[in-house]
Amino acid sequence: MWAFALRRLLHTIPILFGVSLIVFLLVQLMPGDAADILIPPEAPPDVRAALRAAFGLDQPVYVQYALWLRRLMVGDLGVSIFTNQPVASELFSALGNTLLLALPAALLGFSLGVALGMLAAFNRGRWPDRLFSAIAIAGVSLPHYWVGIVLVAVFAVILNWLPAQGMGAGGVPTSWAQIQHLILPVATLSLIPMGVVSRLVRANVLETLSQEFVATLHAKGLRPARVLLHVTRNAAPAALALMGLQLGYLIGGSILVETVFNWPGSGGLMNLAIFRRDVPVLSATILVLAAIFVMINLLVDILQAVIDPRIRR
Repeated sequence: MWAFALRRLLHTIPILFGVSLIVFLLVQLMPGDAADILIPPEAPPDVRAALRAAFGLDQPVYVQYALWLRRLMVGDLGVSIFTNQPVASELFSALGNTLLLALPAALLGFSLGVALGMLAAFNRGRWPDRLFSAIAIAGVSLPHYWVGIVLVAVFAVILNWLPAQGMGAGGVPTSWAQIQHLILPVATLSLIPMGVVSRLVRANVLETLSQEFVATLHAKGLRPARVLLHVTRNAAPAALALMGLQLGYLIGGSILVETVFNWPGSGGLMNLAIFRRDVPVLSATILVLAAIFVMINLLVDILQAVIDPRIRR
């Protein structure tokens, strides 16, 4: 088991290196740079040249990448061009706010997805199956930013039950007033993982139930709870892989929901960096989110190997 985990960990090193190269090149493809925004068009050419030299923008692309990669190796994410503050402090503060949304949304979405998928599979062809499948399809099909706008219109504007935007006092919610700010964005973000996980769990459970070993377990007189345990164990690896992907999407792809609810997370920080052309902030944000995605999938691979020893071979 440890050898398998070590091999998977070593495989992440070239992946992270490739991610850093792709992120850097994609950011370089953006039209213009920070100097175009910071300096007015009528500024003298020598002032523009001095500013570009101060930020290293006058260097060849490969030199800029080498310098950026060397700083990353020592944990230096750079300094924001606009705020002149370390990128790490801004990024991890925003990332903490994103996790406040992503983790409860993942817990809610995965729990509902597994429950609805199991209930639909064990009631195949009956009304619970049709109802839960319709809910799952709606969760996957409806754009989450549109759902967020509808929830704000209903629960914040019409009913005035919940706040429409912001995160209140900030930090880990310890009061009902802070939890109220989480309800609408968390519910919005949980729809897609709920729908995706539900559909996959239903398909995997139905496939497992059709296998001969399930009939053998029933013939041996095992209790339904024990049979359910065996079915769940066989369907779990694929569901875990999908949950890992969905958690990565929730952490890295919540920019639209954060915009709808004016949530100061990593998505909002990345959006602001794009408009400002703040290359250090944008590069670091994309790279850290991609690294989190890779590490989540590494943990999922290890968990799959723990559940199903066949994966280690």
